[in-house]
Amino acid sequence: MNNWYDKYMTIYGRPFSEVPQQVIDETRQRLASLQSPEPLASIVVIAYNEETHLQACLWALSEIQCKYPVEIIGVDNDSKDRTAEIYQQSGIPYYTEYQHSCGYARRCGLQHARGRFYFDVDSDTLYPPKYYEVMLEQLLKPGVSCVSATWTYFPDENHSKLGLRLFEMARDLFLWVQHFKRPELSVRGLVFAYNADYGRKEPYRVDIIRGEDGSMALNLKKYGRIVFVRDRRCRAITGYGTIGNQSLWQSFVDHVRIQMKGITRIFHKTDHYDDEEDNLVKN
Repeated sequence: MNNWYDKYMTIYGRPFSEVPQQVIDETRQRLASLQSPEPLASIVVIAYNEETHLQACLWALSEIQCKYPVEIIGVDNDSKDRTAEIYQQSGIPYYTEYQHSCGYARRCGLQHARGRFYFDVDSDTLYPPKYYEVMLEQLLKPGVSCVSATWTYFPDENHSKLGLRLFEMARDLFLWVQHFKRPELSVRGLVFAYNADYGRKEPYRVDIIRGEDGSMALNLKKYGRIVFVRDRRCRAITGYGTIGNQSLWQSFVDHVRIQMKGITRIFHKTDHYDDEEDNLVKN
């Protein structure tokens, strides 16, 4: 049985020079047809040196099935490869953020977004066609400030399907338990969307290396609930950036070791976190 992402994987990881012109042209045409002058949601793609992934991401975005009006914009975080050229070829509006970090890139996107809702999109990630519609339907419910979904990893020769499945089941179970008292800790930026008006009142943190989306989710709790969407139509697929070259087993062991330190914390609510020294941006 074919997977929804199989065709995008034919160019994922390949330099832009190897992408068929037909894919580039058809992606541009479909993206243009999706752009609404009055978007309900802004889908914001951030990228830094993502030449080998961005076109596949945009290809998937161009084939979304969403009954709500959207706009798709990009942020190039001052890349040194052909990332900006890919944005140009796609035809979508994009902006250059010269200060490097996800926080700065997300903030830039929010400053230019026109939609009532803001969708984070990581350019090394692929999103299924119903992702935006299903997520938006949750965001439109009363009392909801933001939503987050689940994600999976691309199967490859270095990671068995069974091992991958078991790893993700354990991870998803932990995130589910954690979300009852500490929902902000279960939010991941690659599958995160929120009310943009609330977001503009709670600026992205740019003084930390990682965790800008969790920090945003923490601040958004005062405006409404964080909803976790576990519908498989919202299950994005991405690379192994957070795992690196480790085996799934080693990554699992490391995660368990880290999480077991002060594990009781997940059973108590908090509105404040102390930053770790190694996560602070050094000026």
